[in-house]
Amino acid sequence: MDGMQQLALPILGIVAAAAVTFYAVSFAEIREKSFGDLDDSETENGGFKYVSSRERRRARKKADKQAKS
Repeated sequence: MDGMQQLALPILGIVAAAAVTFYAVSFAEIREKSFGDLDDSETENGGFKYVSSRERRRARKKADKQAKS
């Protein structure tokens, strides 16, 4: 039984860390989507345009590829 506990504790720790990571990433994705929806509504009204760093990186990569072509 003692050997089983020594094996189960690290496995439970790994599973718990994976669950926390999954929820943190999911929350970040939901938050980013919410900001995107907010941006869409603001640009329709002529308001402030928020551009995420991810969008900037993608636009920069696309521009670099087009410049090389």
